[in-house]
Amino acid sequence: MPSPTPPLNVLATTQPDTLDAFWMPFTANAQFKGAPRLLVRAQGMYYEDVEGRQILDGTAGLWCCNAGHGRKKIVQAIAEQAGTLDFAPTFQMGSPLPFVLAQRLAALAPAGLNHVFFTNSGSEAVDTAMKIVLAHHRARGEGQRTRFIGREKAYHGVGFGGMAIGGLPNNRRQFGLQLGGSAHLPHTLDLQRNAFSQGLPRHGAELADALERLIALHDASTIAAVFVEPIAGSAGVILPAPGYLQRLREICDHHGIVLVFDEVITGFGRVGMPFAAQRFGVTPDLITFAKGASNGAVPLGGVLVSDAIHSSLQQGPAQAIDLFHGYTYSGHPLACAAALATLDVYAEERLFERAIELGEHWQRALHGLQGLPNVVDIRNFGLVGAVELAPRRDAPGSRGYEVFRRCFHDGNLLVRQTGDTIALSPPLIVEPAQIDQIADVLGAMIRATA
Repeated sequence: MPSPTPPLNVLATTQPDTLDAFWMPFTANAQFKGAPRLLVRAQGMYYEDVEGRQILDGTAGLWCCNAGHGRKKIVQAIAEQAGTLDFAPTFQMGSPLPFVLAQRLAALAPAGLNHVFFTNSGSEAVDTAMKIVLAHHRARGEGQRTRFIGREKAYHGVGFGGMAIGGLPNNRRQFGLQLGGSAHLPHTLDLQRNAFSQGLPRHGAELADALERLIALHDASTIAAVFVEPIAGSAGVILPAPGYLQRLREICDHHGIVLVFDEVITGFGRVGMPFAAQRFGVTPDLITFAKGASNGAVPLGGVLVSDAIHSSLQQGPAQAIDLFHGYTYSGHPLACAAALATLDVYAEERLFERAIELGEHWQRALHGLQGLPNVVDIRNFGLVGAVELAPRRDAPGSRGYEVFRRCFHDGNLLVRQTGDTIALSPPLIVEPAQIDQIADVLGAMIRATA
């Protein structure tokens, strides 16, 4: 007779007998399982690991817990909704919360983006946006517009669509030929001209003109959309120069090309406003979002869609399905409850504004690391930052990984490592003293790794 299963609180707070069955994402599984880092609790700015250590969260989980951890309002909303309506289909059926949440999100978004298609992740949001764009052009009689333009070093999720327009080689090389019909703009990382810029870099707006060259090569009439992260997060916090995004908007308008901002990372206060589009003063035609929308508590993503694109797909008879696309869990009641409570917390505590109010302190703390061994660049904007390290000869990424590992084990600090860049994005509830602690610990671990 099998032994009884231990209570959930025991399972969730002790190291499992074996780690073999779970194939972890974006992880060196053999390396991790030889020395696991297991988190069991979280509250406010801190995680607790399986050994009982308090770990300062310097990354808002994975760019998503913008209001910090264990927020009672969000927890209570999820529990209440689970006891009221745990699931409702959204194919030819509905429940109230997705409609309420969509209205709240449209009110936060740039003017004219008044419609929301819900997904469960940023990857799904990007693939959804691609399909919306294709359907839009076909509805307008321009079905030949099928080419997508992304950018080098871009991350647009792990679906085949997002992978094709993304520009991170490691995300692509194992999977053979990508979806056809994509091209890539150059990235905007320029250490020679912009290293140690404080805030937005001065140089690089002219890189947007590369879009004109791609249009000349492929013909504007074949191009469906340009996808761009206002700030590229997963590649190591790559910032746009002033005027860069505005120039992309102008070129897309001139040639009838849809402009999509991927704001999965920059959305919900990371740069001081609901969306980076508003901080930079550029309104795209679609915005993809996820992560901070529900504070990471329940998976939720989506696409904010302009009135013009939405209306182009509403021209058929009332009984016709206007977009043959969706997910079982689009607009899941628990996810919507979590998101509505999250938006309340953001508003009640003015958390979006904190990314601006704390911006100068954040900038001073990070740039205080300039001059440390192997530091080749520091980048910051809002409450996001990166410290780039020189790679070791014949072992790229190893220096960054060692700093990440030392921060966790020796400094009780969680940072994000991408190659030899340490990325930082603390919850928006971070206090100035905790910003100083993040910088002090990171600096000490960089010295120890030299």
